[in-house]
Amino acid sequence: MVGSSFYLKVQQFDQLCYFELSWGQGQQIGVTLAYPDALNLKYQEWQRIYLAFYNTELRGSVAEIGSFTAPPVDWHARLVEAEAQLVYEFHHWLRSAELYEIRATIAKAIKTDVFLTCNCLDLARLPWEIWEIGTEFAPDSTKFRIVRTPLNRRGIIANAKPNNTPRKARILAILGDESNLNFAAEKQAILSLHSVADVTFVGLRSHESVAELKTQIMQAIASESGWDILFFAGHSNETNLTGGELGIAPNTALLLSEIEPALTTAKERGLQVAIFNSCKGLSIANKLIDLGISQVAVMREPIHNRVAEEFFLRFVEALAAYKDVHESLLTATQYIKLEKNFTYPSAYLIPSLFRHPEADLFCLQPSRKKQLYQNLKPTRPEAIALVLILSISLFLPLQRWLLQRRILVQAVYRQLTSQIARVPDPPLLLVQIDENSIRRANISDPKPMNRLYLASLVDALVANNARVIGIDYLLDRPQEQADPILAESIKNAISAPQPTWFVLAATHNMKGEWLQALPEIASLDWSLQGDIQFRPWYMRLFPMDDWQSQPWHFSHLLTLSYELQQIPNSPQPQLDSQTDFLQQINAFLKDGNKSHQTILSSGRVHRQPITALSYWLHQMWMHPIIDFSIPPQEVYRAIPAWQLLENPVLPQNLQQQIVMIAPGGYDEAGISKDGEDNSHRDLPPALKYWRNRESSHNKNRVITGGETHAFMAHHLRTRRLVVPIPDFWVIIMAILVGKSLYLLPIKKQKSIWKWLVIVTVITGLYGLVSLQLYISLAILSPWLLPSTTVWFYFVLPHFQRNKNA
Repeated sequence: MVGSSFYLKVQQFDQLCYFELSWGQGQQIGVTLAYPDALNLKYQEWQRIYLAFYNTELRGSVAEIGSFTAPPVDWHARLVEAEAQLVYEFHHWLRSAELYEIRATIAKAIKTDVFLTCNCLDLARLPWEIWEIGTEFAPDSTKFRIVRTPLNRRGIIANAKPNNTPRKARILAILGDESNLNFAAEKQAILSLHSVADVTFVGLRSHESVAELKTQIMQAIASESGWDILFFAGHSNETNLTGGELGIAPNTALLLSEIEPALTTAKERGLQVAIFNSCKGLSIANKLIDLGISQVAVMREPIHNRVAEEFFLRFVEALAAYKDVHESLLTATQYIKLEKNFTYPSAYLIPSLFRHPEADLFCLQPSRKKQLYQNLKPTRPEAIALVLILSISLFLPLQRWLLQRRILVQAVYRQLTSQIARVPDPPLLLVQIDENSIRRANISDPKPMNRLYLASLVDALVANNARVIGIDYLLDRPQEQADPILAESIKNAISAPQPTWFVLAATHNMKGEWLQALPEIASLDWSLQGDIQFRPWYMRLFPMDDWQSQPWHFSHLLTLSYELQQIPNSPQPQLDSQTDFLQQINAFLKDGNKSHQTILSSGRVHRQPITALSYWLHQMWMHPIIDFSIPPQEVYRAIPAWQLLENPVLPQNLQQQIVMIAPGGYDEAGISKDGEDNSHRDLPPALKYWRNRESSHNKNRVITGGETHAFMAHHLRTRRLVVPIPDFWVIIMAILVGKSLYLLPIKKQKSIWKWLVIVTVITGLYGLVSLQLYISLAILSPWLLPSTTVWFYFVLPHFQRNKNA
């Protein structure tokens, strides 16, 4: 049984007691056992000594029980002893064999409230709250709470009405006869709730008649604005027929029957809780629950003023911590028992909560800000999961792994939805010097690449009107016989009526020095040299300052060269130039020509402050990625170098294309070591997918540096740089979504399955939207970790709720 309530009715008939336990769907157990005279005697002895110890400042009238004369008596010790005997006798009776089945049945429940009903005041005065049900079956008896409910419950309760606009609770505090009492501490305590409750005080004022006071109290109780809590402090007592009496002024009592109409009206206007910090409130509680007020806290015995103050202070503290009324009462009672038992012995036995079985426990609601904080504040398991998920989202190697799988999914999505731009001529031509080309050219050692061979490729491309040529080979060491020939080929291309732009490779060595083309081959005054290093998966970005000195990145210069050729009066490479060519370009763009649409005018190609900051955190936030979800045949056309030389006339016009001469995957390709240019570990799964679709017999398992440069140049030329939203950011939003879904009202257990379907649909739709967002707006919104977070923050609290129920 999970979270089911039990209803225990105890009825005394002469010397016998009948216990009737009911629960669930009509299940019921009934047993009869003798009511021990010893228990009655122990209670009367304890009550006599209790009243003798607390013989002043009691919040009620007490009939004289016996006489107390000299010699002096240690009433504290006597009371502790009497309490121990009463508790022992009470527990001994409740552990009777006849009650075994009742105790065992209740003990099977995981956590439950036991609604206790007694048919007479003598039984009701016993401290049933200390019954340790089930301790013989399980050590934790705190999972069972005794809550009282009267035999008669004729009024219809009015639970709190749902209110979409949070408001403060309303508390009416009636301060009664203050003779020999002091309510200052209680006033201060109740005023401390000002942030979550509006408090109105009613009490006797100077020059006010008793009749006026009674009228004022009745009108306040029945106020049209309604109340959530009714609080009374003062003297009170039980009565047989009128439901109890409240001392509101010296020698003046207000009977509950007199204010019954006002209480009924208050209940209809939202009154849920009544708290009587006064004496002997059993008949008061029975009457108020009978009227339909859902929860009533009372003192069953006379209570000392300082005990009442201490109890109420702790009770209010618990309410202010947003505990419900029952939990608040238990918290205050435990404080009196554990922290104040030497000062106030037996006082913890006195408080009781009466509650209608159909009523929801009342608790104060925090303000909007506090409510939001309380709702979003993670539990301990949630906090652990949050730290784990956020740590995963910040682990860069795992981010890269997830990134490549996501791009693979994007590639499949493109294929399934036919969102592939079919272009007759891709924007780039990639001339690859592959193993077959090397063999056909009888090149015995391709490292460094034979520059006569490079010169022949340049001549063939210029003959086909190539306007931008990038050479992805480092030309930093001399080849005495070949260098003049390659230099001549480059100079001839530049001196033509329509000059060809050349972008040559440069890079850092291990010492941080720049390695670039020899000046005998190409001068910086009429050629450009770009850095060929890159990070796998990520684009190279311009810094915030566009006008830095060389070198820029290889793909940037290739794209910029192509774009400047389309702009009238742009600088052109000239062999007689005496000024650095990149500085000429910078000056042209600065001198009123920056408005021309080049890659420099695109915000995404520049390193943003948030991205630069993330580098310090070893992250790549908002850093554009290389989009391998695009089929490579849409990015570039690749031809082997031997084919260009053996069939020098190409079918397409190279004036509208960027041409790149690059290694084509032969084993020696690389700068510092063989094969460095051929990446097999970093082969994008999406690229592998496209190659397999093109030909199932494609065994190529590497991606070359030239192919990566081609993808980057394609993204720059098409102005399509995919910006990834950091997982860390979206996970934070996912937490809000998951928490919000959990906090939606779910009234029945079976409806959880409906919400599980809703969560599935939400995360599924979000996945589809993110896939399309990637294609339409070039924004990568992560799916896996945020969706996992939503599921975790929605499902885990339900498991916790069921576990704790």
